[in-house]
Amino acid sequence: MNEAAPTTTSRRRFIATAATALGFPTIIPSSALGLGSRPAPSQRLNVGLIGYGTIATDWTGNFLSDDRIQVVAVADPMKKYGHYGYKGEKTGGRDAAKERVDGYYSKEGKKPSKVCTPYVDFREMLDKEDLDVVQVSTPDHWHAYIAMYASGKGKHIYGQKPLALTIDEGRRMVDAVTKSGVTWQTGSQQRSDLKFRMACEFVRNGRIGKLKRVRVGLPGGHTDWNQMGSQQAPAPLPPDFDWQLWLGPAPEIEYRPALLPLNWRHNYNFSGGMITDFGAHHIDIAHWGMDVERTGPVAMKNIRGEVPAPTEFYNTATKFHFECEYANGVEMLVTDSSEKTMPEVEGNAAAGKKFDHTGIFFEGENGKWIWVNRDRLAGNPADLFKQVIEPGEIHLYESKDHTRNFIDCIYSGKPTAAPIEISHRTITVSHLANIALRLGHDKLEWNPGTERSADDKVNSMLKREWRKPWAL
Repeated sequence: MNEAAPTTTSRRRFIATAATALGFPTIIPSSALGLGSRPAPSQRLNVGLIGYGTIATDWTGNFLSDDRIQVVAVADPMKKYGHYGYKGEKTGGRDAAKERVDGYYSKEGKKPSKVCTPYVDFREMLDKEDLDVVQVSTPDHWHAYIAMYASGKGKHIYGQKPLALTIDEGRRMVDAVTKSGVTWQTGSQQRSDLKFRMACEFVRNGRIGKLKRVRVGLPGGHTDWNQMGSQQAPAPLPPDFDWQLWLGPAPEIEYRPALLPLNWRHNYNFSGGMITDFGAHHIDIAHWGMDVERTGPVAMKNIRGEVPAPTEFYNTATKFHFECEYANGVEMLVTDSSEKTMPEVEGNAAAGKKFDHTGIFFEGENGKWIWVNRDRLAGNPADLFKQVIEPGEIHLYESKDHTRNFIDCIYSGKPTAAPIEISHRTITVSHLANIALRLGHDKLEWNPGTERSADDKVNSMLKREWRKPWAL
């Protein structure tokens, strides 16, 4: 049994009391009062966390630090666990989230108040709590179900990337979110980074001449995030872990320590490897600069990769190469970083440093180019970025803080920096590459309008059946 949650009436009284104790305004969320989905500027938003580990530990602080937000609940099928994550040892699970949230609200000289209620099942949390917003930080195989379930209840959603496990799931998510009218932000935070926006703005405004080709370098290999990659045999469950809930709509398998907390990314039951993981970031920026955000490639060719035998636990591609053709004539080449297809350019705005092989390289005319990744923005000619984008030119969506942008848009009703349709088009490219690799195809044709291929084998892999009793 999870910890009991107060009834709706008692919770409203509880929030008002807790808010007074903590120095918060005594404001009940608009959803609790039935005033519609767009809150007044003075109204605080109640947030529930769905999944707490790895990426959630990085991004929850952005919600906590916003005065317009109060995190009131968390749902995670595991109670608490320690693990190795992106930045060293971290602690995940619902109790770890509760401790962090309660600790944050009780510091700074404020009285301790247990305002965060932990749940095992996110559905119970959504049914019992008066939430306005959910932050979804689950494995990929859960994204579609939760997005459709939460949007159906009118909750605004911050959903971590990659958007979905399949192309069909992505389209269903887009349709559900659009129909509900809720605000959606994908955790593609590079769209709120000045370097990436500048790169795309300069490309879109012809500063490197006509765009001819884009090279995208992604990390490759299988990263052992929890240093337990060798523990692939079935093992006893950790205490207080609802394994069946963690699996959800994914195929039934026995628990293996190697899966958690993040190694599931390398198993097709749950994700798509580095092609979907970092492809969700860098292909997104490539599309932004190419002005193809709401469409997709018409063909893919020279598709190749190294994929371990399907019987192995980690079965996603470790090395890969594919080339995408778009209706506007621009080509996009995507490879893992070991292929070293990025030009080795020294000098210019790169300050004499050689490029690494992850990022986005926009090739223009007459030797002009722009290179961008999370560390650097560079271009040729060297003084390229001293130019100014004039008022009458193309100005791309400006966001300086990804979480704040999401919250701003909940109040305003305006589009976010990373809308769901754009994220769906981005991850479709990664899914198509994985489908081709799994089928052994070195090329495929794609109709971005119908989101179907001329190849029935490709179409048969656009969706997957969900395990019973999960269905929406």
